[in-house]
Amino acid sequence: MARPEGVERILRNAAPHELFDKVRDVLLDRYRAHHVELLMADYAMTRLQPVTALPFTADPVSVHNSPQGRAFGAQEPYVSDLGTEVSLHLPVSVRGDRVGVLSAHFSAQAYEALALGELQDIADALAHEILVAERDTDLFLQARRATRLTLAAEMQWQLLPGRSCSRPEYDLGAQLEPAYAIYGDSFDWSASAEHLTLTVNNGMGQGIEAALLTNLAVSALRNARRAGLGLVDQASLADQAVYGQYQGRQHLAMLLLRFSLDSGEVDIIDAGSPRIWRLRQGVVEPIELEAQLPLGMFEDTVYTCQRFRVLPGDRLFFLSDGVYDVASPGGEPYSLHALTRAVISTRLLPPSQVPRAMLEELSGHRGQIQAADDAMVVCLDWRGRAGEEPGAGQG
Repeated sequence: MARPEGVERILRNAAPHELFDKVRDVLLDRYRAHHVELLMADYAMTRLQPVTALPFTADPVSVHNSPQGRAFGAQEPYVSDLGTEVSLHLPVSVRGDRVGVLSAHFSAQAYEALALGELQDIADALAHEILVAERDTDLFLQARRATRLTLAAEMQWQLLPGRSCSRPEYDLGAQLEPAYAIYGDSFDWSASAEHLTLTVNNGMGQGIEAALLTNLAVSALRNARRAGLGLVDQASLADQAVYGQYQGRQHLAMLLLRFSLDSGEVDIIDAGSPRIWRLRQGVVEPIELEAQLPLGMFEDTVYTCQRFRVLPGDRLFFLSDGVYDVASPGGEPYSLHALTRAVISTRLLPPSQVPRAMLEELSGHRGQIQAADDAMVVCLDWRGRAGEEPGAGQG
């Protein structure tokens, strides 16, 4: 059998579009599998779509009620034992960002000789190489699409860092809806040895104009952050970039946060932002902030930082107006009571699954009415570092 290190070498030397082919060959030839399949999570996170040669004709499977979906959701290998045949489904993920599932089918005899840890190492290696390969091939990005993206959605998805991220100090999960025709909502994150920087914005307008505005603001913030500037200067430079382009005709509401990984202290600028809710000890409450002007509304706006603290066990939610403003077919708004119920009902799910679950509940409230705005949910679980004051937990 090929050791995982050998498979990693094979993948590094493979052409970007041949990554799955190489893994399939290894599993067929050296691990005695008789069928292998790679499935990618679609943009809406509701389907797992097989990677095949173009055009993609294989049938997708549901994230919710399939063996592959169980491996994807739990982020653990899932085995279907059919007596004479065993199907093994392995999560394909990179640092908590869920990419898809690698499925392999074996005879019962061949499966008994397998080392499950080795196969999961191969799936992990494949995930890392897919992330690199997406710079050079469209194959895996195309496999994520259940339908065609609008141009604005294409621009927005390319701007995002991922849909989930995991480190010892925290777990992050985020989702935009409708996934294939989003307007201007976006999020971004970056971690260093000492800090997590998170930005969440509620876009203005629709279509290409909204996407261009968001791209300008996020790129300006990244440029300032990568120059080593603090939050105030990041906000000021992004504000100047947006105002310089639009002269106040367009602006962007945004939250900028920097978490200290050691202490849980959070510096934050609320630039007319999406809202923050905290789940602590089973209690859901808003984090009240002093709202400042959105980016680009006026020339030379002065921004100031506020501060609060997260404790180990805290869960934070960042929600755009597309969540709050949704009404039922009868005109009933998505109330604070309904939002609290959704937060509590998802408390046992990991952050990577929470945004999708909340947006599905939101869709149920809206019914058949077409959304007038996109909705964004970002969920952050804080664990902190050893020595940090223990938190209350989520109840």
